[in-house]
Amino acid sequence: MCQLAQVSRAGYYRSGQEKAPEEEALEVRAVVQQMVLEHRRRYGYRRVTAELRRRGMAVNHKRVARIMGEDNLLGLRCKAWVGTTDSGHDLRVYLNLARRMELSAPDQLWVADITYIRLCREFVYLALMVDGFSRRAVGWALQRTLQSRLAVQALEMAIAQRQPPPGLVHHSDQGIQYAAAEYVALLAQQRMTPSMSRPANPFDNARCESFIKTLKQEEIYCHRYRDLEDLRLHIREFIEEYYNRCRLHSALGYRSPVEFEAAMQAGATAAAPAASLKMSFQGMGRSIKPMSEEIKIESGEAVAAKAGGQEGPPAHRLDESPADYSSASCSPAELASASSAGSDPL
Repeated sequence: MCQLAQVSRAGYYRSGQEKAPEEEALEVRAVVQQMVLEHRRRYGYRRVTAELRRRGMAVNHKRVARIMGEDNLLGLRCKAWVGTTDSGHDLRVYLNLARRMELSAPDQLWVADITYIRLCREFVYLALMVDGFSRRAVGWALQRTLQSRLAVQALEMAIAQRQPPPGLVHHSDQGIQYAAAEYVALLAQQRMTPSMSRPANPFDNARCESFIKTLKQEEIYCHRYRDLEDLRLHIREFIEEYYNRCRLHSALGYRSPVEFEAAMQAGATAAAPAASLKMSFQGMGRSIKPMSEEIKIESGEAVAAKAGGQEGPPAHRLDESPADYSSASCSPAELASASSAGSDPL
């Protein structure tokens, strides 16, 4: 339209402001203020800009940042990440499969982690389960103890809500809660494939770490809670009502996880086959089909068939040193291991 009228794009946008510049500026500022307060100052200028454009307003991100800075509405950020995982135990540790996966649908990869929350008089612990494809929080549990039952409750909630198909890869760190017998037995019962990060490498579980950062910066650090039940109500509201359904996620094209999953489901045709889980191995081609009865190694080195009734950990890559998973990295813990009944805290 600008080419036909021989008008520059900048001149076209300026024409609307020149007619009523003060009214237009006040309208933009009012909408920005309303949006920031609706999201309780959780949004930064990038997400505010994306939301404004979704509402049909042509606004530059620099202008939005300037308005938010002038009105003291920039997103609240504080405190640095603190590691809390204790992987010093003699339980079985599994290879990291998540970083080699190419996801094409939800419920192919779940990532899990545990974090602590400080209340006025005590510390409590939160276990989380996030879908690696849609970034949707599918399970969580909050308790005063770090027993293995905490992680089991988060997994049970995720299973009850999603009913995942067999073959789902469950990824976590090497914490004792995820290596405990009770937890591993539940994974085997649901026919899930366990996967664990390398020692002292939180980047292997970046999806769940990113969710924890968002939860703490946008909810935990911005409020004071009376007690555990007050915290539980706020976490439920943030995860189930706000994060999954309303909050725009930059990795999803500034859509909420629920909106992203709905768009993926609507885009899939009824005649198309079910989305298959794919894993790429650098230097050797591999493909794993979770719904089939065998794991095929395309390089021709081996074929592991489930029909034989024998299951075992996948072999190391040729270019991957087994040192990351040696007995040195799984030395006996100074504390007692978590039992299946979760009687001993970490």
